[in-house]
Amino acid sequence: MLEWLHKPWPWYVAGPMIGLMVPALLLIGNKTLGISSSLRHICAACLPAKVPFFQYNWKKEAWNLFFVTGVLIGGCIAATLLASPDPVNVNEKLLIELQQYGITNHDTLVPVDIFNWASVFTLKGFLLMVFGGFLVGFGTRYAGGCTSGHSIMGLSNLQFSSLVATICFMAGGFIMANLILPIILKL
Repeated sequence: MLEWLHKPWPWYVAGPMIGLMVPALLLIGNKTLGISSSLRHICAACLPAKVPFFQYNWKKEAWNLFFVTGVLIGGCIAATLLASPDPVNVNEKLLIELQQYGITNHDTLVPVDIFNWASVFTLKGFLLMVFGGFLVGFGTRYAGGCTSGHSIMGLSNLQFSSLVATICFMAGGFIMANLILPIILKL
């Protein structure tokens, strides 16, 4: 009966459902969709330091922490209870390209050959996980929001800065995937 939950949803179902979060949040509580701001709220709540950036009334934005907690719980439920027993469906051309880089374990969403605790201490793992994570955090702060905040919420509100940010996110993703990542994977 619930077999449809164990399979990936098509874009024409999942996309509109994500898109409907924007008007729902605006209509229900005049809130904006975004995930990265929750990290600032967590730091403001937990860090006793007198850093001016974290000196604000974070309790007013506590709803965002519940939203992010719900996203995490939902992801855990989907990954454990609703996980498909089938391997992840990957394009054949991509499989051949991944094999050229020595990535053969591609049955999971994230290639275990690269993303594991042992590889964090290698140059490739450090570049992909630690330095890459730093760049994502820096870019999110520099752009004034994350991809969900700008590309879903900002574009739907016709914000020009979100259009610029989304174009930069996409350009950076294309450059990374096609020019920089192949060099890192050859290390």
